[in-house]
Amino acid sequence: MAHAEASGAGGRPLALVYRGPATLPGCPEAVADLLAAGPWNLDVRFTGPREALPLSAESLSGALVYAQPGGGTLSRAYRKLRRQRDAIRDFVRGGGRYVGFCLGGYLAGATPGFGLLPGDTDQYISSAGRTVHDESDTLVGVVWRGRPRTVFFQDGPYFVLDETAAAADTRVLATYTNGLPAALVTRFGAGRVAVTGPHPEATADWYTDNGLPVHDTRDLAVDLVGAALEALTYGRGPRNHTGCCWLNQQHPTRFRGPPGTVGGYALVRSSTSSSGSRPGVVRLNLMMANRKTK
Repeated sequence: MAHAEASGAGGRPLALVYRGPATLPGCPEAVADLLAAGPWNLDVRFTGPREALPLSAESLSGALVYAQPGGGTLSRAYRKLRRQRDAIRDFVRGGGRYVGFCLGGYLAGATPGFGLLPGDTDQYISSAGRTVHDESDTLVGVVWRGRPRTVFFQDGPYFVLDETAAAADTRVLATYTNGLPAALVTRFGAGRVAVTGPHPEATADWYTDNGLPVHDTRDLAVDLVGAALEALTYGRGPRNHTGCCWLNQQHPTRFRGPPGTVGGYALVRSSTSSSGSRPGVVRLNLMMANRKTK
């Protein structure tokens, strides 16, 4: 795996955003804008059947992040992407980061999907206690890290966690008002998966085009991506043949650094082999580390 040294232009970490028949116009562009404008100094490029970089194991091997935007229906999208399922799973298992928005959240599930979650997904609009009852573009209330927020929504999923969720270090970032998970981050192999049912990346025109009051939720989208880029674990993280090792989020080293840190921690990569005094701990360099419907 090459994720520890994954880089794009100027040595910046490479983020690939899917654009193709499994999404809809505007959705990939909103995610790409988010990633490019965020504090991670990412080199953001589109990947897909008509892009310079096709979605393949080879393309993913040079990336740190793969983002799956919103789009159309789950069944149609999965038909378009099922041949890439193994490549995406191998990418994340080897230390890559998957970020999914709405349809990208559904696709992280298993029926059908890439099988990246400790559980599965289901339609929020079919859940008990829902506040949205159809597939129209609308607003939904969530509680994001303990604070009530209103987010753009179009038939997004909730996440059904099974008994493996704790072992996968799953953290629910947001719940719908009926208590079901609306956004979370979890581990898959040596990588991380961050998914959301609502659309915190939505731009102002998504709201105004549908006659909805505008809510600025970009901070929530940044939080989601930041959760995907947080460090993993001592020793059992993606310490592969490239020498990568990620810090344990339960025992973090805090860096007082420039504004490229994520969630209070810096995105890091190793420059030396493991320390003899503490297995799995390495000397680290700061790596400074931007439309519609589901």
